[in-house]
Amino acid sequence: MTLIDGKGTAAEIRRELKRRAEAFEAKSGIKVGLAVVLIGDDPASEVYVRNKIKASEEIGISSIVRRLPAQTTQDEAECTVEELAADASIHGILVQLPLPPHLDEKKILAKIPTNKDVDGFSEENIGLLALGRKGTVACTPLGVMELLKRYHVETRGKNAVVVGRSNIVGRPMALLLLNADATVTVCHSHTKDLKGICAAADILVVAVGKPRFIQADMIKEGAVVIDVGTNRQENGKLCGDVDFEKVKGKVSMITPVPGGVGPMTIAMLLSNAVDAAERTLL
Repeated sequence: MTLIDGKGTAAEIRRELKRRAEAFEAKSGIKVGLAVVLIGDDPASEVYVRNKIKASEEIGISSIVRRLPAQTTQDEAECTVEELAADASIHGILVQLPLPPHLDEKKILAKIPTNKDVDGFSEENIGLLALGRKGTVACTPLGVMELLKRYHVETRGKNAVVVGRSNIVGRPMALLLLNADATVTVCHSHTKDLKGICAAADILVVAVGKPRFIQADMIKEGAVVIDVGTNRQENGKLCGDVDFEKVKGKVSMITPVPGGVGPMTIAMLLSNAVDAAERTLL
């Protein structure tokens, strides 16, 4: 069994991105610019933003955070994004989710220009992915594909199963695997014979947010298992959507939690930001 080291792979990607960011600055005279809009005081969002900013600065990306109070109006939120969109020194914009419930997330995200949409959430970028054309892809599924690539996992002709159909992970994950010539099945809460479908997967990607949901009898011998889930247990420790200890003896490769897909998400966000900056030189 091979443990897929997302933490080490992410560190390797950040070193590559640091060189690219330096090369961009040398050519353009400005740093790669990333802006984060944070609305409200959600503690988890604060942690995520802090980690993103720290990682950005480590590789030479200039990052700013626009913090807005929870009572921010729809117009104020949209105007903030529009101001950043008009700033030529900002190459990537992300709005940290979730937003306060009174705000229209879709309308706010729509204010981010497609070329600055480093989260890959815009309708145009999702449409490009669905058509198999080049665009910016959501960071977590993109990170999964990068792990498969760097660990030389063949996708062409393989039976790939994605458990979960969220717009952030499951749906783009399925499209990426389909574009990589896998035969893809997407499972969700209404799927019949979930166990049988999962047990036939050569590549199993799980993103449901349920601790240890996938058990050994749902895994094919020698399968590659990608666990996207991050669940905090009563003892404070993290675990994935896959029962790691029970399935590790059956798989050929598996991502741990923590240290698997999680670190790749931020790495691919930074990669999307550098890509966006480099496109301005074309």
